[in-house]
Amino acid sequence: MKFSMKELPIVLGKFSNVGTIFKKELRSYFNSAVAYVVIVVFLAVVGWLYTSSMFLINVASLRLMFEWIPLVFLFIVPAITMRLLAEEKKAGTIELLTTKPLHDWEIVAGKFLAAWALIGFALLPTLIYYITIAFLGEIDNGPVIGGYLGLLLMAGVYVAIGLLASSLTENQIVAFIVGLLLMFAFFMMDKVLIFVPDFMTSVVEYLGIDFHFSNIARGVIDSRDVVYFGSILGFTLYLSVVSLERRKW
Repeated sequence: MKFSMKELPIVLGKFSNVGTIFKKELRSYFNSAVAYVVIVVFLAVVGWLYTSSMFLINVASLRLMFEWIPLVFLFIVPAITMRLLAEEKKAGTIELLTTKPLHDWEIVAGKFLAAWALIGFALLPTLIYYITIAFLGEIDNGPVIGGYLGLLLMAGVYVAIGLLASSLTENQIVAFIVGLLLMFAFFMMDKVLIFVPDFMTSVVEYLGIDFHFSNIARGVIDSRDVVYFGSILGFTLYLSVVSLERRKW
């Protein structure tokens, strides 16, 4: 796709709009108690779950942490995303946003990146577990890198799903419940294969987010797993834009 130099300021302006919304949303997280509560609760729960069992296996590995965090995400991510669009719609500020020279996709992209970044900030302190384990014994860095990459990709998909749920309603509690149920459905898909007809098992397994996360967490980056995360994330964000545009119909 080509564009002339005259169009360059327009293209840069669109990214500038996304950046403005991103900074506004991220600032709102840290200007209130939301970011601090989310990070503290996340670290407290993950820390307790991980440290209470890490010495039982007596192996220098973060595998148990990477097994627990996806479960914690199911509750933490909807709590972060439930307000993103639902609050704006209830307060009527979404209309103020759209009176400015902003496209709906820019609003969605900016809010998505802010919530995703907050999850990234919450994951950063968990590196202390890596440092601790590295002192206790020799650690395989491949699964560690793959595990963190997988967590970021999983968090991106969950944030996109939560944003979609938030775009469907003005009630934050409803947005939380819908987001939680959708995320739980994707998480459980590869775990209910025994109840699925044989001809559908491969499809249902492929749709399971934990199936792809587990592959990456082993330290093997397969293009099929990356395509899965990218496709689900992109499609869900597209649905959020369409949902946001409903007010114009």
